[in-house]
Amino acid sequence: MDIVRSLLLIVHLLSWALVFGYALSALKTKEMPKGLLHGALGALLSGLLLVGVIEMGDGDVNHMKIGIKLVVALVVSGLAIWGERRDEKLSAGFFGGIAGLVVVNVAIAVLV
Repeated sequence: MDIVRSLLLIVHLLSWALVFGYALSALKTKEMPKGLLHGALGALLSGLLLVGVIEMGDGDVNHMKIGIKLVVALVVSGLAIWGERRDEKLSAGFFGGIAGLVVVNVAIAVLV
């Protein structure tokens, strides 16, 4: 089970890295990259699976931390879905907000 947890953690971190990278690259073009949505949904799904695997094992889970991270992941996923459906260019603040939320999510994971 430890191998599954480690693999899910790697996928989770890589998904957030995708979202962060695509958000930073879109600051200049102001167009929604296709990979941003996939990264956000991948991070959400792998995070949920990661919590399930940890709950099944002997690990203790900080439910407040997981709840806050889930809300941030849902907001990022919602923004990615909303941005994907828009036809016109989006503002740099939109992508800056997504990048900021990713930094907040990673900071909560590491520092709390």
